[in-house]
Amino acid sequence: MTRTKTNLLDFDRASLESFFITSGERSFRASQVMKWMHHYGVDDFSLMTNLGKRLRQYLDDHAQIKAPVHELERLSEDGTRKWLFRLEDGNCIETVFIPEKSRGTLCVSSQAGCSLNCSFCSTGRQGYNRNLTVSEIISQIWVANKALGRDPKGGRLITNVVFMGMGEPLLNFDNLVKAISILLDDLAYGLSKRKVTVSTAGVVPAIDRLRTVCDVSLAVSLHAPNDDLRDVLMPLNKKYPLRQLLDACIHYLGVNPHRRITFEYVMLAGINDSLKHADELITLLSHVPSKINLIPFNPFPNSGYQTSGQTVIDRFRDRLMSAGLMTVTRRTRGDDIDAACGQLVGQINDRTRRSMRYHHMMNEAG
Repeated sequence: MTRTKTNLLDFDRASLESFFITSGERSFRASQVMKWMHHYGVDDFSLMTNLGKRLRQYLDDHAQIKAPVHELERLSEDGTRKWLFRLEDGNCIETVFIPEKSRGTLCVSSQAGCSLNCSFCSTGRQGYNRNLTVSEIISQIWVANKALGRDPKGGRLITNVVFMGMGEPLLNFDNLVKAISILLDDLAYGLSKRKVTVSTAGVVPAIDRLRTVCDVSLAVSLHAPNDDLRDVLMPLNKKYPLRQLLDACIHYLGVNPHRRITFEYVMLAGINDSLKHADELITLLSHVPSKINLIPFNPFPNSGYQTSGQTVIDRFRDRLMSAGLMTVTRRTRGDDIDAACGQLVGQINDRTRRSMRYHHMMNEAG
């Protein structure tokens, strides 16, 4: 009978300390192994030379450092990279690295698919299978770090991590928080809380809960300035309408005058991009410390939406800025390899049957 080995990529420092104590070892072994795993990307216990031979053999017999297989890596003309990871159950997820002059951002997935069914998102059209484990989340950073190497000065190219890939992070709360713990740990990736961003469609109770355990940067997928339109674009709004969502955002910031919530707003031609919508947005966010990212819609087949024209986007941005709202238009990156916002699809064993229903509907319409 084959023994199932414990994957140490599932453990933050506290969990790894417990593993070693249970194994009859001193807790400081966790610090040593974390550095080997995350600082150096080592997955072979025999190379961990500051561990005794007996301990290395024990780890080899009972544990492993195992990431999902990355089956495909694609490079965009603008330098954006996308990896496709195959999980052990056959699902595939996608991860994207976006290089910029002053930083490198890794966009990480938290679920196989997404259960929220936002109408403008290609990921949502694929349906949903399950939450990712801690190791499946952290492996995306682990593999990307090894693939990218270091900059000429020896620093890591990944300076920021955003949970904006496949899935709703706050619906995988416990695994998300443990993965964040690893990202913030100086013995692992040593990122500051401001360099880690969780993006949510607005799971209000989980926003309140996140603030009490780890107040990393928060981004909210807003995309509409009123409940009627947001109900259509994002069905979750029917459960947690805008007033509840914004109250949770204000509470999340606490009394810190320097923090802001990032609100993401995809620009859909003729749907949410008029000056009337801009004025509604100004009123809606008048009491919330905000930064607004306007995102040109990234097309995908049979989406039913079109991208707002650049003149329309500029006019919308200028109206918000004239009212004192910090607003930027996000530059589309990686769309030539389907790595732009809303385009990640992977390969999902859809237990919701949403993708099957959608394709049937499209065939009927055709």
